[in-house]
Amino acid sequence: MDHVLLTVALLALLAAAVRDVAARTIPHAACATLAAVGLGLRFAEGTALAALAAALLVLAAGIALWHVGCWGGGDAKLLAAAALAVPPSGVPGLLLATALAGGALAAGYLFAARLAAAAPPLAPAPRGTGLLRRALRAERHRLRRRGPLPYGVAIAAGAAFSLLASVTITP
Repeated sequence: MDHVLLTVALLALLAAAVRDVAARTIPHAACATLAAVGLGLRFAEGTALAALAAALLVLAAGIALWHVGCWGGGDAKLLAAAALAVPPSGVPGLLLATALAGGALAAGYLFAARLAAAAPPLAPAPRGTGLLRRALRAERHRLRRRGPLPYGVAIAAGAAFSLLASVTITP
């Protein structure tokens, strides 16, 4: 895999994860970039049809999970784009890595929710509070009211792992 394309794909995954944590949305541009990079790679390998079939199956499953309220629509589109980015033979590994990352994310959030519930209420944020501090305050609020997990983080972690695992290192 071309290192420039790998870097672009990893940056798109990072952008999706950061935005999901901050606003619980996944940008269309991040998914489109990841899908375009993946489709270009699959055309170069000659596996574009198999990759499209795998991505469509992943998208259909993601839409079903969105329809029953388990996922957001952004999660479905990000996982489908990630399925294009990895070789078709790597899609089962992508799904496994995403599920494992999702379990770790859920465990972390359960632990953080206990900490947030035991902590005293926060005073109002002063004007000019930094972005990171505001994001942490918002996350604490979400934890206290048992808001949704940013599952895009798990998808991005699983996809990054799968992409890096599919890279062949040449001197």
